[in-house]
Amino acid sequence: MKIKKSPLAPKSFPALPKVKGLAIGTAVSNTKYKNRQDVLTISFDEKSSVAGAFTQSQMLAAPVQICQKNLKNGYAKGLVVNAGIANSYTGIIGVKNAKSMTNAYSKLLNCRQKDIYVCSTGVIGEQLPINKILKSMKKSINGRPKDFKSAAKSIMTTDTFPKGSGKVIKIDGIDIAISGIAKGSGMIAPNMATMLAFIFTDASIDHKLFQTLINLGLRDSFNAITVDGDTSTNDTLLAFATGKAMNNEGVKPFKKIGDKRLGKFREALEEVMLDLAIQIVKDGEGARKLLQVVVNGATNAKSAKKVAKSIADSPLVKTAIAGSDPNWGRIIMAIGKTKEHFSSEKLNIRIGNNLVIKNGQLAKRYSERKTQKYMKNDHIRIDIDLGLANGHNTIWTCDLTEDYIKINSDYRS
Repeated sequence: MKIKKSPLAPKSFPALPKVKGLAIGTAVSNTKYKNRQDVLTISFDEKSSVAGAFTQSQMLAAPVQICQKNLKNGYAKGLVVNAGIANSYTGIIGVKNAKSMTNAYSKLLNCRQKDIYVCSTGVIGEQLPINKILKSMKKSINGRPKDFKSAAKSIMTTDTFPKGSGKVIKIDGIDIAISGIAKGSGMIAPNMATMLAFIFTDASIDHKLFQTLINLGLRDSFNAITVDGDTSTNDTLLAFATGKAMNNEGVKPFKKIGDKRLGKFREALEEVMLDLAIQIVKDGEGARKLLQVVVNGATNAKSAKKVAKSIADSPLVKTAIAGSDPNWGRIIMAIGKTKEHFSSEKLNIRIGNNLVIKNGQLAKRYSERKTQKYMKNDHIRIDIDLGLANGHNTIWTCDLTEDYIKINSDYRS
C-alpha cells in the first residue's frame, strides 16, 4: 500500500555538517523495491573508531551477529546496508550471505573483513538475492559521491521521511562535526537503539571511550522511545569517529572520561541521538500525534521508566490520544498494572497544563472541556508524580490509529 507522509514530519531534511574522512554511496539493487536506491555504502579514508549497540532480542539477524563480533575489534573501514530484506531468521544461508557482503566490501576497500560492518532491514525470513546486492555494492562505491540525505533515504522501509540530525562544535578552536541518520517506523520498542541508526563524527576518540559515551546516550534517546512495544531482530546503532578534523590539525584525541573538553562533545552527541530517536516516533506507523510521558516521584529511575513505558505502550492510552479523548482512567490503569510503588495520597497527574489528579483524587478545578481542547494538539505531554522519592524518567511515543493496522496488515503484499 502507498503510505502517506507523516503529518509530524519536518518540513525538510536538515542541512547536515560534512564529516571529514568518509565517502557515501548508494545504488539500486531491485531486490524488494523497483528502481529505488536501496543499498548504502560508507567508506572511511582511514580506520575509524567504532562503537555500537544492538537488539536484545533472542532472534538475532545475521548482520547483527557479524557486527557484534566485529565490534570487539573497535575499528571500522566500511559500512554497507541494504533495505527491503532483513536477512533475519534465515539460518546458515543468511549468515553466509552476510559474510559474503563483508568479504566483497573488504576486497573493494582493500581491508580486513573484521573492519567491515553490515546491516539489513526489511521483511524477516526472506533470503537476500545476494548476487544483486553484491553487484549494487560495487556500483555504489564506484558511483558519484552522495550526501547524508541520499544515505538516509536509501535505508528507509515503511518510513515516510528520511531522518537526519547534526551538530558542529569547537574543540581547541577546531570545528568538529557530528552527523547522524536513522530509519524506523514500526516494530519500535528498542532495548538498545532503534531499527537502524548511524552516527558519524570527525572527532578523534578512543573506541572504548566512544562506547561509554554511546551507552550513556542510549538511556535517554533510543532506549526512551516506543511505537508499538515490539523489539526488532535487527536493531542496530553504530557510531563512527574518523578523527580527521582533530588529527589533521594536531589536536589531542579524546582518550579519558575525565577530559574536560569531552563535556561539549558528549552534549552534542546526545542531542543528535535524541533528535533522531524522536523523529522515529514522529514517523511511527500511522502516527498523527507525538506523546511525551514524564514520570517523577518514583522510588528510582528504573521504576519511573517502567511506569512511563506502561503508559506509552498501552493501546488504550494510545487510542485515546488518537481520538483526543482525555480518558485519564486509562492512565490510572497503566500505572496500576506495573505493580510499581506509588503514594495513593500524593499521586498527581497532569495532561498538558491541566491538573487532572491531585493528591490521589480528581482535582476540584479539573476541566474536561479544556483538557479535551488541549488533546487536539499534535504534541501531547502527560506528567505523573508518584509522590514517593526523586526517581524520574521520560518516554516518547505516538498515538495508535487505524493506519497502523492498515500498514501492518499489508506489509508483505
